[in-house]
Amino acid sequence: MDRSKLVAIITGVISITLAIAYLILVQLLDYRDMKPAPISQVDSAPAIAISHWQVDKITQI
Repeated sequence: MDRSKLVAIITGVISITLAIAYLILVQLLDYRDMKPAPISQVDSAPAIAISHWQVDKITQI
């Protein structure tokens, strides 16, 4: 068997193994109960900043 074929087979096996491991990890993380944090644990209210500039006249010197 050529060296290039052997390298291709090995990298293919590694790729498939990583893909299966990733899918298993995603499934395990998806089965967890993810509940949002209670409102009482939020430290402060969100802040909103608005900036507005308006130029009424342009004067020449």
